[in-house]
Amino acid sequence: MPSEIRDPVDALRGKARQIRLVCTDVDGVLTDGGMYYSEAGEELKKFNTRDGMGVARLHGAGIEVAMITSENTELVARRAAKLKIKYLFQGVRDKQKVVEGLINELQLSWPSVAYIGDDVNDLPVIGAVGLSAAVNDAMEAVRDAADYVCERVGGCAAFREFVELILSSQSHAAN
Repeated sequence: MPSEIRDPVDALRGKARQIRLVCTDVDGVLTDGGMYYSEAGEELKKFNTRDGMGVARLHGAGIEVAMITSENTELVARRAAKLKIKYLFQGVRDKQKVVEGLINELQLSWPSVAYIGDDVNDLPVIGAVGLSAAVNDAMEAVRDAADYVCERVGGCAAFREFVELILSSQSHAAN
């Protein structure tokens, strides 16, 4: 299924050129949304290494990254630490409020923030940021609200796809 671009390409790239902070949901974006449990009761999640390289590429371009999730797990904290993500927010009920706090802390503005999500709890922040995206298997309302709908589904490098759109718009070619 091809990716859907809601705004004309020039407008989308114009928004992407302003981005200084990329925020992402975790379950359903960086993972496939599944919750796996071992016989011992451990919760497991699958992360895609290409998304990890996307985080590294953003860092290399001087763009901050934040992970924002309503869940609260040690394994997400470990993933954020491994990727050297300074801004991890777990147990969040109001994602827009968290992003607003980051904007103030980093002295940014709403148009300089990008967000990618997959479910209805992402809608308020998707409507507020300068550039928004939905993974291809996001809820319909999220796909309808996003500026960009990824070709890829959550957990399968959709985050990386969004990152490459931003970086290519800012003339950071993939190596």
